[in-house]
Amino acid sequence: MAFNGDAMREVAAELLTLAEKQRATVPFMLAHRSAGLNRLCMGDIAQGRAHFDRALAFYDPVEHRALATRFGQDARVAALSYRSLALWMLGYPDAALADANEAVGSGREIDHAATLIYAPTITAFSHALCGNYTTANAQLYEAVALADQKGALFWKATGMVLTGCVSAVISKASEAVQMITSALAAFRSTGATLWVPAYLSHLARANADLRQLEDSWRCIDEALTMIKKSKESWYEAEVNRNAGEIELESPEPDAEKAEAYFDRAMAVARQQQAKSWELRAAMSMARLWRDQGKRQQAHDLLTPVYGWFTEGFDMGRIERLSGIVRRNS
Repeated sequence: MAFNGDAMREVAAELLTLAEKQRATVPFMLAHRSAGLNRLCMGDIAQGRAHFDRALAFYDPVEHRALATRFGQDARVAALSYRSLALWMLGYPDAALADANEAVGSGREIDHAATLIYAPTITAFSHALCGNYTTANAQLYEAVALADQKGALFWKATGMVLTGCVSAVISKASEAVQMITSALAAFRSTGATLWVPAYLSHLARANADLRQLEDSWRCIDEALTMIKKSKESWYEAEVNRNAGEIELESPEPDAEKAEAYFDRAMAVARQQQAKSWELRAAMSMARLWRDQGKRQQAHDLLTPVYGWFTEGFDMGRIERLSGIVRRNS
């Protein structure tokens, strides 16, 4: 879990090569699961989703469920859990939630402890991104309790730090700072770095809400440094967007600097085909331009991004973001 994008890409490619030579379903399934995780975390989200699709196509519950004890978790549940994140980033929140719910439901059917920890933990992030904070917290509570029972330090720490991230999003800043800080220390004690840029971004947000801006910028700088070094870039757009928002909350805000962060966030999101990250970044830029009196530019930027979406409106998230579109229409 000490993410090294280049090394992971080489191993994933080798796994696919070996699977091609063996021409058997299990090697193909496992290779595509690994390749999917690699591509998603390195920001090639559409390709990551394609690999997860392939892994799921090879899965046979009769033949493959027993493999969960050999390979950490049930392969189908694992692929569904991460495909859920990919689908959300690509702009399909309803499909993301369907995968998340299927992953958790299947995990409960299998009744394999590691899978029962894995699915609620990973898919809690999807629920949080969709605004389902109660569900996310309920799943994390369940996962942390089981991880604690089994002595699984990595998963207990992961669940706790994600719980802190949810607190940051719902403006429980003091609780978030305390929980993320302590859980992140436990997480790092295992040697893991996966998802740390995302965790640091949430910690930066919580610190900013408490007006602890030096701590916020320290988190942002560390997150961006980690992304550059490890190439775990799936959260890069959101780290930059968050940096722009924090800049605007500074005692002497630099609108030009904030705009540069938002522009970088949109550029990364577009390069990754991550429509949900693009929408968030466009919303932040549009707010800035609106406040500067550039209402038409804000409208022209946000409308096509918002108009691309075809699902997720029932959750209210995109509807809330559409406020600028309606005000500027």
